[in-house]
Amino acid sequence: MTRADSDPTPQTCAARAAHLRVAYDGARAATETLAAPLSAEDQTVQSMPDVSPTKWHRGHTSWFFEAFLLLPELPDYEQRHPMYAYLFNSYYEALGARHPRPERGMLSRPGIDEVAAYRRHVDEATTRLLDRPLAPETLDLLELGIHHEQQHQELLLMDIKHVLSRSPLRPSYDPLPRATRAGSEAEVPKVGWIEHSGGAVRIGHEGSRFSFDNESPRHVVQLVPFALADRPVTCGEWMEFVDDGGYTRPELWLSEGWATVQAQRWRAPLYWDVDDGVVSVFTLRGPRALAPGEPVVHVSYFEADAFARWAGARLPTEAEWETAATESDPEDAPFDLHPRTVAGTGFYGTVWQWTQSSYSPYPGFRPDPGAVGEYNGKFMVNQQVLRGSACITPAGHARRTYRNFFPAAARWAFAGLRLAKDL
Repeated sequence: MTRADSDPTPQTCAARAAHLRVAYDGARAATETLAAPLSAEDQTVQSMPDVSPTKWHRGHTSWFFEAFLLLPELPDYEQRHPMYAYLFNSYYEALGARHPRPERGMLSRPGIDEVAAYRRHVDEATTRLLDRPLAPETLDLLELGIHHEQQHQELLLMDIKHVLSRSPLRPSYDPLPRATRAGSEAEVPKVGWIEHSGGAVRIGHEGSRFSFDNESPRHVVQLVPFALADRPVTCGEWMEFVDDGGYTRPELWLSEGWATVQAQRWRAPLYWDVDDGVVSVFTLRGPRALAPGEPVVHVSYFEADAFARWAGARLPTEAEWETAATESDPEDAPFDLHPRTVAGTGFYGTVWQWTQSSYSPYPGFRPDPGAVGEYNGKFMVNQQVLRGSACITPAGHARRTYRNFFPAAARWAFAGLRLAKDL
């Protein structure tokens, strides 16, 4: 839930509702735009248990508004289908039983046209709700739902990339018009180091902008002197790690990481195809030659940690990352379908960056009461924090305090790394 301070006056609530109406329409339209290039078959496939079909994302984000806003706040609201709550609930125990996550790809129905009708049904009801005076708490839930939908836009692209990669046809996701891409052969700058003297620093969200509950409370952290690389690790640098036997040297790996490498037979990042020393990479634009100057992407925490050890460095803590980003980089996250060359890039808009910090609550964190309290707090175990943002991250989600999180073995996220070292 957002921690922004809410002004309860009717005039302020009306102005905020008008702003959120525009944001809601934009978020809902963006999801449909991302799904538009995909066939019904594309939208139904589930290529592994962690991936959800595109049509499920479209249905789930609609269900979220239905469950948390429309049913509690709109007395005359009628559900489109009584089973949709079962099909599209993700993990909210307080809201009832759910269809098993690994079996979402088995659902041939509802089809994409029925899901589109469900989305229109929810949108029409939300419009009616916004025509009424709404309390600050209701507007908070609406804003949370908008940001939740935007999170699923990134997940939709992550998931469909994995789906398309499993096809021998190696199809391309039909890209949307966007700014001209920077040349992948641009000269890569030598790594520079952002030094920090350590001491007491404050991290976490403050102010009136939206944030998720896991970004708060703002608190003091004690840092020892450190330095953070001024750019992410590149594909060319990762290729050196591969050529030096990085995936065959157990001394570089955490025990669980080495077991995962052996069990999964990892020899390179996800979507790399190494054939007699020639590397191609599968992207949302289809396969193409590897560009050494681009940030490496689709590596797990285990891989990132092993690379850092091989490089004589380490991964940063999330407090180090946030402190360095706060002091040296404006927030900027241009949207694209593949990470750009690292030349001239900062902390945002290329790849999410693994940190060595486990995902745990900040001092004083308390989940919100009710089902919405399950949004973040219940996942604070066996996950690692990532910071920054990726090339596919929606605008507004690239902020210094944003705490993304995935399990240590996850590779389908748009995740890379930035090195750190002690001074």
